[in-house]
Amino acid sequence: MSNYIWVPIIVGVLAVAFAGYLASYVLRKDTGTPAMQKVADAIFKGAMAFLNRQYRTITILSLVAAVVVAAVLYLLSNGDGATKFDLAWRTAIAFLIGAFCSGVSGYIGMYVAVKSNSRTASAATRSLGEALMVSLRGGAVSGFLVVALSLLGVSLIFLLYSIGNNIDKVPSLIVGFGFGASFVALFAQLGGGIFTKAADVGADLVGKIEAGIPEDDPRNPAVIADLVGDNVGDCAGRGADLFESTAAENIGAMILGVALYLATKNPGWILFPLVVRAFGLIASAAGLLYIRPSVVVEPDKAAGRDPGEIAMKQLNMGYYITCAISVIGVFLGSYLMLGGQSVSSNTVPAWVWFGLAGTVGILLSIAFVFITQYYTAGTWRPVREIANSTLTGPATTIITGMAVAFECTALPVLAIVSALGLSFFFGSQVTIPISAAINPGVINVGGIFGTAVATMGMLMSCAYILAMDTFGPITDNAGGITEMGGEAESVRDITDALDGVGNTTKALTKGYGIGSAALAAFLLFSAYLDVLYSYKHNPAVYRVDLANIEVFIAALIGLTLIFFFSSLAIRAVGDAAKRMIEEVRRQFRENPKIMAERVEDRVDPDYARCVDISTRGALRAMILPGVVAVFTPVVIGVILGPQAEAGLLMVGTMGGVVLALVLNNGGGAWDNAKKYIEAGYLRVNANGEMVDRNDPNGTVLGKKSEAHMASVVGDTVGDPFKDTAGPSLHVLIKLLSTITLVLAPLFIALHP
Repeated sequence: MSNYIWVPIIVGVLAVAFAGYLASYVLRKDTGTPAMQKVADAIFKGAMAFLNRQYRTITILSLVAAVVVAAVLYLLSNGDGATKFDLAWRTAIAFLIGAFCSGVSGYIGMYVAVKSNSRTASAATRSLGEALMVSLRGGAVSGFLVVALSLLGVSLIFLLYSIGNNIDKVPSLIVGFGFGASFVALFAQLGGGIFTKAADVGADLVGKIEAGIPEDDPRNPAVIADLVGDNVGDCAGRGADLFESTAAENIGAMILGVALYLATKNPGWILFPLVVRAFGLIASAAGLLYIRPSVVVEPDKAAGRDPGEIAMKQLNMGYYITCAISVIGVFLGSYLMLGGQSVSSNTVPAWVWFGLAGTVGILLSIAFVFITQYYTAGTWRPVREIANSTLTGPATTIITGMAVAFECTALPVLAIVSALGLSFFFGSQVTIPISAAINPGVINVGGIFGTAVATMGMLMSCAYILAMDTFGPITDNAGGITEMGGEAESVRDITDALDGVGNTTKALTKGYGIGSAALAAFLLFSAYLDVLYSYKHNPAVYRVDLANIEVFIAALIGLTLIFFFSSLAIRAVGDAAKRMIEEVRRQFRENPKIMAERVEDRVDPDYARCVDISTRGALRAMILPGVVAVFTPVVIGVILGPQAEAGLLMVGTMGGVVLALVLNNGGGAWDNAKKYIEAGYLRVNANGEMVDRNDPNGTVLGKKSEAHMASVVGDTVGDPFKDTAGPSLHVLIKLLSTITLVLAPLFIALHP
């Protein structure tokens, strides 16, 4: 065993300690006025109550799944009794550890995020810089914990399973860790997404449009459920999503490294993904620490600049620093681990080619940041186009939003295929002396590993990206607490600006997640074919032939699964939202004092009832799409065999990537078109035509205008797109891969 294994373990422990430091920084901050604390306490209780109920359900499902996986592998895989038993118990234990770590990372991160809400609201009464620091560092607790626990989990289980085993056997034994993480993430993301959007749709449609009250108004019975939903969907759900992303993609890259280790006897090929990810944690910490209150320009000194633009510039600068240090890390890791005399290239050393491949992945992450900002930020054409379409009503708002959603697939896909092609080219420049017993030479192993290095490069900034993502719900809740706590308009201006930035950063994270999923799709697909070859030793496994009727059937089912799964997720939001709308209307109708003219005559609505409706709706509705997602690839592999399973995996993944782009960016564009209008940027001339947002002669169409109501409808359509179905597809894409990797022995045994 190489000493390199201690690098990710040590860095992972230090990252957990760093997350503890960030948590103490946030928790020491002032919690605000008694009114702020009252709202924050209600959000905290609602969020923890939902997570407790959700994870009880997920725990039961996980235990059942672990037993089933162990039984299937023991009864139906190849080998003698001892070999089958060893594979079964190790896979099941790895599954449970992955599931546990995934749940814990989401749980702890959400706890600190919820505790950051009132502290951010309180900081906003003092300065933009302090509010930005509190919200970003609160989000970074989740980011660093998720990535550190993923890195520690994979590294430690690899170390433990190496005892008594050759290290080339271990990556296939620990693949259950990725499956467990994916399994939990799917239900966590689904449940959280359904909860948050059921509450959001109910609060918006009845509160804003029917009752004509502002967002986060304390008179709205669904407002607490909406604020709770931001945390359970965007903090816990996204944390579990990126935990399983980093775990599954790490293990897939390690499986690809096995063939190269067998050819060169250099364990660096297997351990490289773990070490380069450890460099990524260091880079993310440096980027985060760059942002200090002293570098943030306050609105009163910004010569009229939008506070949101000021905050976004600082977040981007921290991200660029993270990426720059990551480039150094990937070259250093390649030099230390992937060189040596056993590999060769033309005139450029082998480690340089792999360093370039990793840099391609880092550049892809930056490209996704720019592309996602272009399609979801109000400073660019797509969002302004949707805002303009609100002038003619909800129908044109939806039509334009769908056009933007479909359009936004082109640039990301071009970026993905360019990154795959370039990284494969760089890796293929390295010649590795590999025998046909390990790999028949049908594919270029150096090129495939180049794409794996690119994937690891993209994941290096994961902790910083997740910090920006969790920053979103923290600032959203801070705005709600400020509104419900009756703070001054100047304070709400700061929280509104940060909330608008948070909408963009949440969209960036979704873009980042689907970009890394697309890169990893090829990585995990190649790992699956390597596993098939290790059992069958037949070069034909590397050829997935769509002219084969079984492969074609499976591929078509895989593509259909993506759309059917999304339908179930969106329908679940619609059903739960109907119950929420009926409840909010009932409370307004039966208790008129909620809307009393005089503040002293008002009574609080029944917030707890709305939280309970979202909770029950989410827990009930997450089961069916989750079960469909898990069982479809299993049934295909059992009935049609491993080659057909490869067809399902390949085409299903492609469809999932494209549809997730449509749902994520389309929903984000609708949301920010609404925010664009609420910020007072939609101006029209005397003919009712949209003009520049800074045109002094233009008439502002803001909140409560017809255009605003149309934008709320568009945002409502986009809500389940971007926060339920889209993010859940990220998980589904990787779940398909991890299931096929875990159950490959079963498919081969049934179809020898």
